[in-house]
Order: sequence, then C-alpha cells, then structure tokens
Amino acid sequence: MSMATVAERIEQGRVIALARLNDGRRLVEVARALLAGGLSVFELTLTTPGALEALAAVRAEFGDAFCLGAGTVLDRDSAVRSLAAGAQFVVTPILRHDVVRFCRDEGVVCICGAMTPSEMQTAWEWGSPYVKCFPANVGGPGYLRDVLGPLPHLRLITTGGVTAANAPQFLEAGAVAVAVGSQLVDKQLVETEQFAAITARARGFAQLARRPTP
Repeated sequence: MSMATVAERIEQGRVIALARLNDGRRLVEVARALLAGGLSVFELTLTTPGALEALAAVRAEFGDAFCLGAGTVLDRDSAVRSLAAGAQFVVTPILRHDVVRFCRDEGVVCICGAMTPSEMQTAWEWGSPYVKCFPANVGGPGYLRDVLGPLPHLRLITTGGVTAANAPQFLEAGAVAVAVGSQLVDKQLVETEQFAAITARARGFAQLARRPTP
C-alpha cells in the first residue's frame, strides 16, 4: 500500500483503533470486530507481547482490508521488523529522528509523537507527514486549536484520553484523525472475548467520524 493510499485511508477514516493489550493472541478477533463496526485503520503497539506475530496474523487474515500500523516504535530496528511483519505505517510516542528518517527513505507513512509546538514542528521538518499530539488530554481540543493557529501546515493526530465525548471536539479543532485506545479496544473486553461489544463501540466511533466538521 503506497504512502498516498495510507494517507487517504487515515484521513478518510478519521479514527485509528489503537490496541495496547496484555498479549496479541486475540488480535485477529479484535480486528474482525473492528472491521464489522466500520473501522479499518488499526494500530497495534509493540508494547503488546507477541505484537509482531499478531501484526503478521492480521495482515495474513485480512490483507489490505485493514490499513495496519505499528505503534510505540522507538528505534529503527523496531521499524524494520514492523514493516516486515506487515505494518503499513509506523507510530512513535516521542521524537525519534532515526525512525522518521527510515520511514521517509522507505516511502512509509510515519506518525511521530510530540507535545509542544517546537517538537511538532521538528517532527514535521524531519519528514513526518503526520504528528501525533500526545498525550492529547493534557491540553484538550483548545490546545490543538491554539497550536494550529500559527502552524496550520501541521497535520495532527490526537492520542491519549480520546473518548466518544471529546473525539468530535478534537476533529473540529483541526485534527485530521483521532487514535482511540481503551475507549475502543478495552483489555477487559478482549480478555473476556466480548467482541460484539468492541464492534458496537467501533460503530459508534465510525458514526462520529462521519459527522461534518465546521
């Protein structure tokens, strides 16, 4: 999947489902539940034990039905292994120049994490087409709006504390997408195999994303 196609999937979907779990054994079932709910952009963090194997299993099961990302990528080697497992975009929680540079050279979408305006601008100058505002709940939608005032060229994705209540507010403030973790892929629901509940949550976020923004 090309960079342009990945970017299109992210910006059209507007919601990235984020999974940070105790293990990756049920990721195929989670992915199926998300897809049934209308979400097809999915990020699995490398802090999840067995994450790379899970990424490969999801890619083998669903192919390009999912736009699949690897999260919490902290170094170039992790980025290399994530792409080999089937990831189509790479996400860092902090500024990681080696990861951004590798993705840029390989033609892969990188979403580099940052918090302050200076960090966000730095990530963009390095070549990260998207910048992850993390943790977004610290400043809220107003902070995002304030940053984009003098820096309108940034394409921000918010992560950290995103809920069904504030997701529309982040999108209205200028985020191109929101990444939703425990409010969507809840560990307890996964461990108790309540996949229908995850589908219902996914459907709710998909509906929020379809609302027009001012």
